[in-house]
Amino acid sequence: MAQVTAQKSITVAAAPEVVLAAIADYTRRAEILPPNYRDYRVVEGGQGDGTVAEWVLQATEKRSRNVRASVTVSGDAVTETDANSTMVTVYRVAGAGEQSTVTITTSWQGAGGIGGFFEKTFAPKGLGRIYDELLTNLKVQVESNG
Repeated sequence: MAQVTAQKSITVAAAPEVVLAAIADYTRRAEILPPNYRDYRVVEGGQGDGTVAEWVLQATEKRSRNVRASVTVSGDAVTETDANSTMVTVYRVAGAGEQSTVTITTSWQGAGGIGGFFEKTFAPKGLGRIYDELLTNLKVQVESNG
């Protein structure tokens, strides 16, 4: 089994603490999620550390994943750890003043063999397209509320 990683970044015209607070607000997360996220709901909490949220990630027409994410917030990062798989997603916010860079990194243990090769080759690209839309939506939300 090989480690598979997908990563995308965007620059947002807002202070890092404002961006981090928006990312950690799971009560408003549905507003920035692309259509690939279905059946989103907050199970516990809703604001930052200790939040548990569930959704179905429709990666492709035929591939979907039921996610139950437990959230931890530490320093400049919001981490979602999926109880149903090895998938971990980290939203890291860096910057100063009114300029922030948000980077989403998702990693998981992929399949072995030829299936694993294709997963490692194509899954990061597909997830990257989904994250482009999510990050753009986050940027619009944060910059329009600032």
